[in-house]
Amino acid sequence: MSNSLEASMPAMHDDAAVSTSDDDSADWTPDERMRRIHEAHAGPVLRFLMRLTLGDQDLAEDLLQETMLRAWRNLEHLPPEIARVAPWLYTVARNVAIDAARARRARPPEVAVADITRLPQPGDAVDGLVSGHIVRQALTRLSPEHRAVLIEVYFRGSSTAEAAARLGIPEGTVKSRAYYAVRSMRAAVGSVEPE
Repeated sequence: MSNSLEASMPAMHDDAAVSTSDDDSADWTPDERMRRIHEAHAGPVLRFLMRLTLGDQDLAEDLLQETMLRAWRNLEHLPPEIARVAPWLYTVARNVAIDAARARRARPPEVAVADITRLPQPGDAVDGLVSGHIVRQALTRLSPEHRAVLIEVYFRGSSTAEAAARLGIPEGTVKSRAYYAVRSMRAAVGSVEPE
């Protein structure tokens, strides 16, 4: 693979277009110097990386960004003339591309996964069945009066007045029985073990 990378590396004469008028380079701030390096070399290095990545624009841009970041971190060690920075940039870009290719080979390929929030959750149906079974068993442990109030109020959705009319008892009694039935139900559910 490295032979193909070396073959795709541009000849050094590609930098002839780079401005060599660095007479005032000693007066540049680090930001100005990096800006000038980027202006002079980002385009050619990106084209070089596009060849290395077989035309993958996004990957080439990521690799260019990493190359320029390394240039920024090593700015004081780079040659003062902007044109002489090119060999270093191409070498770093090549190494960054090789490292990225090795990293992609070292990890398993990424697989596109369907939006799992739209898929039914497998445990829900089973959990619902188990919960229903536990509630039915716990209901059998309640007194008939408490069970009748729970069924009217919670399962059929009746109001207190409707439950009282259907059961033939006062509304206050419905409220009282519902309160104690729920407490008894909680205790009964806690003691029921699934079969």
